[in-house]
Amino acid sequence: MRLPVNFDSVALDGMLGDWISALRDFSVEAVVVLGPDPFGQRQDRLVAAVHPPRFLDAASALAESLDFGAPWRESDAPLVAWQHIANSDRASGGRWRLLWLAHGFQSVVRVEFPLPAGRAFECFMFSPRQFHDRAEAAALVWSALNIWPFFKRTMATASSPLSPREGECLILAFEGLTARQTAERLLCTERTVNYHMANAMAKLKVDNKMSAIQRACWLGVI
Repeated sequence: MRLPVNFDSVALDGMLGDWISALRDFSVEAVVVLGPDPFGQRQDRLVAAVHPPRFLDAASALAESLDFGAPWRESDAPLVAWQHIANSDRASGGRWRLLWLAHGFQSVVRVEFPLPAGRAFECFMFSPRQFHDRAEAAALVWSALNIWPFFKRTMATASSPLSPREGECLILAFEGLTARQTAERLLCTERTVNYHMANAMAKLKVDNKMSAIQRACWLGVI
């Protein structure tokens, strides 16, 4: 499973380590963040971040599975899931379950952060023990919701192929500004804005502004 474009694991590893330390009372020992493949099909996911790094293979197997992903979002499933891996009806199948069980993990709590066009970022928190109190799972979800905005910005910086100026132009386009209005906001010429937009579209492998905005959302830039 390939990582996002220009992915820099060092930029996120320290933050995830601090996050896990903060969750020590809940016995969380691994965190995985999956994101959409901006150049793939609707169901394709990438490992955006994993800590500790030694669980990359298990995280990649989770990203490659059909569990949770697009079919999950097309159903009436909630944005939050909590399950005991070993006790799941599908525990006998799915390489990701077998790998996490082999590492000694028993429970996983998942939080989804929806994106346009049926994509999403997904945060998975793994524990080697079973949770018997819903309040514990709720506390993990709350921690994810609190850290997500800052984590998303750091992740976008680590993985985005766009320059800061290209990202700014896409964000302002997402807000509905025209090239002329964007130029006024950024104190540059309209030609410069169009130049940055053209570069962004080329890097994101699209031929129109709307598709570029959408893929920038999938990278966490917007």
